[in-house]
Amino acid sequence: MQSLKTLFRYLLGALFIVAGLNHFWHTDFYVAMMPPYLPWPLALVYASGVAEAGVGALLLWPRWQAAGAWGIIAVSVAVFPANVQMALHSELFPQFSVPGLWLRLPLQLVPVVWAWCYTRDPGNRTS
Repeated sequence: MQSLKTLFRYLLGALFIVAGLNHFWHTDFYVAMMPPYLPWPLALVYASGVAEAGVGALLLWPRWQAAGAWGIIAVSVAVFPANVQMALHSELFPQFSVPGLWLRLPLQLVPVVWAWCYTRDPGNRTS
C-alpha cells in the first residue's frame, strides 16, 4: 500500500510541475483567465506557474512532502478565482464547453483532497 501511495505522490508532483511549466508555454491562455480585478496579470501568471511547479517539486521528496502538499492546497485555493472567471466568461474560451467549464470548478477539489493525503510527516508512521 505504501508503494502505491508513493506512486500517487510522484504523479501529483509531476502533474503540478507540468501544470506550472504550462504557464510559461501557454502564457496568453492563462492571462485570459485572470480576473480583471487582479493587478499585473502577466506577473501573476508567471508567479503562479513558479508556485505550481515549486510545490509539485517539493512533493517529490519525502522530507518536503508535507510542505509541498500544503503548498498544493494553497496554490489550488489561490488560482480558484481564475477558474471561476473562466466559467463566468466562457465566450473567451470557445474551445471548451460551457458545462465543462462549470463542471471543472468542483473538480478543483480533487488535487486538494489528493494533496491532503500527504500533509503528514512521512516519518511519523502513526499518522
